[in-house]
Amino acid sequence: MSTTSLYLDHAATTPLLSQARDALCEGFALWANPSSPHAPGRAARAALEDARARITGVLGWEGQLMFTSGASEALTIALTRSRLPLAAVSSVEHEAVLRHAGNADRLAVDADALVDPSSAARSGLVAVQHVNNETGVIQPLGDIAEAVRNAGGLLVADCAQAAGKIALPDADMVAIAAHKFGGPVGIGALLVRDWAMLAPAGGQERGYRPGTENMPGALAMAAALEAGPGWLDEAARLRSMLESEIVAAGGEVIAGNSERIAAIGAYRMPGVSSAAQLIRFDAMGIAVSAGSACSSGSLKISHVLGAMGMDEKAAGEVIRVSIGRETREPDIRRFLDAWLEMARKGQAVA
Repeated sequence: MSTTSLYLDHAATTPLLSQARDALCEGFALWANPSSPHAPGRAARAALEDARARITGVLGWEGQLMFTSGASEALTIALTRSRLPLAAVSSVEHEAVLRHAGNADRLAVDADALVDPSSAARSGLVAVQHVNNETGVIQPLGDIAEAVRNAGGLLVADCAQAAGKIALPDADMVAIAAHKFGGPVGIGALLVRDWAMLAPAGGQERGYRPGTENMPGALAMAAALEAGPGWLDEAARLRSMLESEIVAAGGEVIAGNSERIAAIGAYRMPGVSSAAQLIRFDAMGIAVSAGSACSSGSLKISHVLGAMGMDEKAAGEVIRVSIGRETREPDIRRFLDAWLEMARKGQAVA
């Protein structure tokens, strides 16, 4: 049995790109505080602002950019400091959104995990994730944004799984995280159409986020984004191969009828629990997950699958496979061999 590591959990975090590592080291050489008025501080400030301009340029964002520690902090700022009250969130949001949802309405999804755009029409703040971190489903945020704006509201989009891979949606605020596209952990951003949407908090980042800026992280984030998403075509081919064989063997592709990002797939193995699958894959040196990395160790059934109408037993048989730019066909073949063997044994026991 091979125990050589095979990493297929890139939606949780993906390896640091060499370009990002080099940029990080360059940033560490500019060790001064970007808020200091002296020459070393001004040099650090110039590097920070260069990273800011490069990131917004690559993303095609014409508004403002606030550096944060990641997408979770960016979402917390958007949801708790917006000038409008939080009115609704989709029922398949990441926990980073749900923990702030309170009494806000939950927007239902259908069996394909999609939000009906008309249901999002609210005069307050509405949060809908662009790409779901468990299923890879891409929400129709263009139509959702139109419905929200026509009602006088603002749209917040969690784009942690989308940024650096597909074009950003036409949202009013967007949260991103560098470690999802080859940058370092500990750096992300909140993209804001207009600072007037948020209450200021004093300190750095135009007075909207206190704390010394992570300039090395910002440089690395810019370098990772500039590496581009050219690998996604190969990811789509590999996932198609994976899914055709899983379905042929009696498995189920979750939300297979929906538009999904090429890097993420969720699969049900009837008769074998997610926990048992994870243990067996891990013993074979294969890293996958069951739902979000933030909740996969909790043994709770995924709220995403529940919102799609899956019963508890079926939802408890689903794992997530997420492909990275380093993934190759032999990697998918190795995973498939393990999956098919496990499925056959599970069917024999059943």
